[in-house]
Amino acid sequence: MTEPRSDTPRVTLGTSDLAVSPLSLGGNVFGWTADEARSFAVLDAYAAAGGNFVDTADVYSAWVPGNTGGESETVIGDWLRSRGNRDEIVIATKVGSHPDLSGLRAKTIKRGAEESLRRLGIERIDLFYTHRDDLDTPVEEIVTALDELVREGKVRALGASNIGPDRLAESLEFAAREGLAGYVAVQPHYNLVARAAYEGEPAAVVARYGLAAVPYSALASGFLTGKYRPGGGPVDSARAVGAGRYLEDPRGPRVLAAVDQVAEAHRVEPATVALAWLASQPTVAAPIASARTVEQLAPLVAAAGLVLTEQELKLLDEASA
Repeated sequence: MTEPRSDTPRVTLGTSDLAVSPLSLGGNVFGWTADEARSFAVLDAYAAAGGNFVDTADVYSAWVPGNTGGESETVIGDWLRSRGNRDEIVIATKVGSHPDLSGLRAKTIKRGAEESLRRLGIERIDLFYTHRDDLDTPVEEIVTALDELVREGKVRALGASNIGPDRLAESLEFAAREGLAGYVAVQPHYNLVARAAYEGEPAAVVARYGLAAVPYSALASGFLTGKYRPGGGPVDSARAVGAGRYLEDPRGPRVLAAVDQVAEAHRVEPATVALAWLASQPTVAAPIASARTVEQLAPLVAAAGLVLTEQELKLLDEASA
C-alpha cells in the first residue's frame, strides 16, 4: 500500500482535539454500490492522498435488499484491521436510524455504540453523531447518555446530525450547565443547491458555540459532479433519481453553468469546485463526499488544493441563491 502523504492540511473540529483532513470520505456506498474489494481500493487511495476522516453510520446500508444495516461499518473495520492503520484514521459513525435501534433513548444510544464498536473492531469511536433528532426524548436524556460513553472511553467526541437550532442550543446549554460532554460538530444537509435549511439560524448557532459543520450530501447525490445535464441521457447510478430532481429546479442548470465556468478556469472537475465552495463557507470544516471507484475519488480530494477567488465565490453564490 502506498504511504500516505504527510503534507495534507488538517482542520480541527470545533473545540475537540480531532485534527482531520478537509474532505471526509463518506462510507454510505461501502457494502452498497461498492463491494469490499472496491471499497478497500477507495479507502486505500483516500489514505494515500492524505485523507484521515471516514464517515459512516450503523444504518448503512439497511435499505439494500438482503442487508440489515452495519455493512459499511463492517467493511471499514475489516479495512482498518487489514491495513493496521487504526491510529491514523478518524472514524465517525452515527446512532438512531438503524431499523432495530431507532430513536435516541439512553438504552438505544448505549447499545448502538456497543454494536458499532464491535462491527468497526475498535475500542473507541472518534466522533459519535446522533443521526437525527428524536423530539420524543428530552435533550437531558440524550446528552447524559452520550456523556457516559465519553466518560467510559468508548467515544472521543460528540456530534449531531439533522438537528434544529433550538434543540442544538438547548443540548449545548444543558451540557455546559451540568459539566457534561457537549457536541463539537454538526452534520447538516448542505451544498450549492441546498442552502436554505442550514444558512441562517442553524449556521448562526453553530458559529455561536464554536462548533464545526461537516455537511453531508456535499455533491447533491452526485448532481454537482456534472453527470446530470438538461436533456442528457440516463446515468447508471443508484442515486440518479435523487440527483435528477435538481434539474427540475431552475437553479440547477444555473448552478451547473457557474460551476462549469469556474472548473474550466482552473482546469478541474465540477465536483472539485462544488466542494471547494462548500469548504469556504463559514463554520464548514470538512464536507463529506463518497466515491465508489478510485477514479471518482480523485476530483474530491483535489478540492483541498483549490482556492476560489472572491469573484468566483460571488458567481457561485449568485447562481445558487
